[in-house]
Amino acid sequence: MIFTYNKEHVGDVLMVIVADSKNDQVAVERKGNVARVFLIDTQETVAWNIFQVSSLLTISGRGQVFLTDEDVAILNQELQKEGFAESLVNDKEPKFVVGEIVKLVAHPDSDHLNICQVKIGEEKTVQIVAGAPNAALGLKTIVALPGAMMPNGSLIFSGELRGEKSFGMMCSPRELQLPNAPQKRGIIELDSSEVVGTPFDPAKHWQG
Repeated sequence: MIFTYNKEHVGDVLMVIVADSKNDQVAVERKGNVARVFLIDTQETVAWNIFQVSSLLTISGRGQVFLTDEDVAILNQELQKEGFAESLVNDKEPKFVVGEIVKLVAHPDSDHLNICQVKIGEEKTVQIVAGAPNAALGLKTIVALPGAMMPNGSLIFSGELRGEKSFGMMCSPRELQLPNAPQKRGIIELDSSEVVGTPFDPAKHWQG
């Protein structure tokens, strides 16, 4: 779940993104200051817009914002007040973490993609399809997990690349808009001493 807010350019609207619409047709159901965005075919909710949100919460920042459990409880009260049965669940897990490539095989339908098994926690490994030329077994790098918002505003969701499932993205310095990022392809290469699952800290993980 991603919360975004940009009062200057969008207005006093909190946008809550809960799923990938995959460019399918959507419709909007609005009740009071709450609008539900859903897929026409399946009725699945993909986003919420909370209008005049500053009357409910104090939000600082622009772009992706992070709310407390108390904030989300207030939003759920607003959804219930307007007659919506669904609830928001606050996801506070870090979305940019240190990962390690523990298995790598060539994509059967590509001459440049690899199917990587990437360890992102003590007992958690995800599959990521990547085209980075420096991807290699044992490499530690920064992984953007589903639910992440990149610095350019793009969102990371689970998906498929040429028929193979992919659950995130291994990041280059340029994609994370890090200072003095080299303008070439290739994911971040971290020291082997970095701990898998550690949240990304630019001051620690990038010297430029």
